[in-house]
Amino acid sequence: MNADFGAPKELAGGLQQRRALYQPRLPPCLQGPTVRAEYGEATTTIDPTSAHVVAQAFPRTYGQPLVTFLTDAAGKTVEQRPPIRVGVVFSGRQSPGGHNVVWGLHDALKAYNPQSVLYGFVGGTEGLFANKTLEITDDVLASYKNQGGFDLLGRSIDQIRTTKQVNAAMTTCRSLNLDGLVIIGGVTSNSDAAQLAETLIQNNCKTKVVGVPVSLNGDLKNQFVETTVGFDTVCKVNSQLVSNVCLDAISAGKYYYFVRLMGRKASHVAFECALQSHPNMLILGEEVALSKLTLMEIINKICDGVQARAELGKYHGVLLIPEGLIESIPEMYALIQEINILHNNNVPVTEMSSQLSPWAAALFQFLPPFIRRELLLHQESDNSAQLSQIDTEQLLAHLVEAEMIKRTKEGRYKGRKFSSVCHFFGYQARGSLPSNFDCDYAYALGHISLHMIATGLTGYMATVANLKDPVDKWRCAAAPLTAMMSVKRHLRGPGAIPIGKPAIHPSPIDLKGKAYELLREKASSFLLDDFYRTPGGIQFEGPGSDAKPITLTIEDQDYMGDIEILKEYLSKVKTMVKPGCSREVLKAAISSMVSVTDVLTVMSHPLNAELPLYHFN
Repeated sequence: MNADFGAPKELAGGLQQRRALYQPRLPPCLQGPTVRAEYGEATTTIDPTSAHVVAQAFPRTYGQPLVTFLTDAAGKTVEQRPPIRVGVVFSGRQSPGGHNVVWGLHDALKAYNPQSVLYGFVGGTEGLFANKTLEITDDVLASYKNQGGFDLLGRSIDQIRTTKQVNAAMTTCRSLNLDGLVIIGGVTSNSDAAQLAETLIQNNCKTKVVGVPVSLNGDLKNQFVETTVGFDTVCKVNSQLVSNVCLDAISAGKYYYFVRLMGRKASHVAFECALQSHPNMLILGEEVALSKLTLMEIINKICDGVQARAELGKYHGVLLIPEGLIESIPEMYALIQEINILHNNNVPVTEMSSQLSPWAAALFQFLPPFIRRELLLHQESDNSAQLSQIDTEQLLAHLVEAEMIKRTKEGRYKGRKFSSVCHFFGYQARGSLPSNFDCDYAYALGHISLHMIATGLTGYMATVANLKDPVDKWRCAAAPLTAMMSVKRHLRGPGAIPIGKPAIHPSPIDLKGKAYELLREKASSFLLDDFYRTPGGIQFEGPGSDAKPITLTIEDQDYMGDIEILKEYLSKVKTMVKPGCSREVLKAAISSMVSVTDVLTVMSHPLNAELPLYHFN
């Protein structure tokens, strides 16, 4: 483990020093001397047919209520509260704003009781297993406030999954006498947090486990989580890079830039960057998966775009793709699955190609040598392919060039020779100074984490709703992790049977949403008109400093607010329909309720459930 983790450091640059002085804004519900927890109704899962599977897997934490946090009435006397001992661990890829979660947690902890203690686990989950701690103090935090990276504590394998790992984590929690453990990460880390919370209850361990949604991929989105910490910053940094490439392309007028962006299986980063920078083409994994486009169908679509631009005298362009695109292509996904099985069976890499099925072997040999090597790389910690190491952009550029040469020979294309330049924008943005939005959001989530532990909640995630509005209108809550879970199923339809373990799955782009509709409206203009947009660098002060992701501001995502509206209407119905009301009123109420329940029953059918496309293999 790096001995420098947590060490005080001198902030060398003037901008770093100025950013360390920024005080994140808190929503009013977290500002009072005391914060009150208000319990709502018991929760269920997004897929009703999986509810019984989730309930069986998490008998102690399933069905917990949604909890909202409100400021107690002003002037209320604050009683002496016992000190709390809390641990915090980074269990996901570094994402801008992660340090502010720790800062917010520390400030809330000390405000709760100055004698409270916060331990950071050095080296990520491996530090948790080995009980390698650093006490987080004001002095330790001073040089990490509003700074990028995860170098305060570091990270490692990003999982708490095996029996050995869970037992090691439980041993550490007991050894330190922790009241709470805060796990900072994405979909996989928070699924692990849910299992750890369940196990600790089962073993009578008092430590409460809570999760915080921090992920640059932006794929931890559901009815409770509108976006993740770090997504805004990463998209702003990448959008600036993409817009620079766009201007370079139009200046030279002779290259097509193929740009791959991070994001794992879902395409949220590429989608947001396209809305911010207006490249000529964008290929979304969700579109490919839904339409079941083959690799050569994608190549032909790109070539058609190149040819249409050539007819206008344009021989340059910019194409964005998500790193997860290759898994969305049906035949490539099947090939990767076969390779994963061989990895799981400990087949040597040198022998894998000879053990593929005939059709998979044929596809494998068709691919360029560099892609073959990359497909055989060892799996990630979650047993998935190393998408960041597969040069999908180079594969597409290679095949597009071959197709354009073929079209030229056949007389179908008479323009200039096709030339390409490839980029992968992945690691460049992960350590960026976080935007004001990510600083504020992360700091608030840190505060919420403390209040969750102080309230005695376990198996929950800290959430903030209404994020597209100013901070003073944010709604703070705790949502059960089990309410975000679903179970993979083999087929889409009435006969589909849930299989596997319940988990929080990556959420794909909503192809029926307002943001996607906006992109489709502009697709033709983007392709032909060079309607490039230059967002510039992240602004920390002045105009643009409070800008938020376009996809966040366009969509109507105030789920918590909608729940309150529903409760108001149900309350009105109870008020109007009481014993003694007229028969006409009673009949109208019954008729309306029958209609509502019929509609909701149909919408709850697994055929129409709002499940990620990746649930269906």
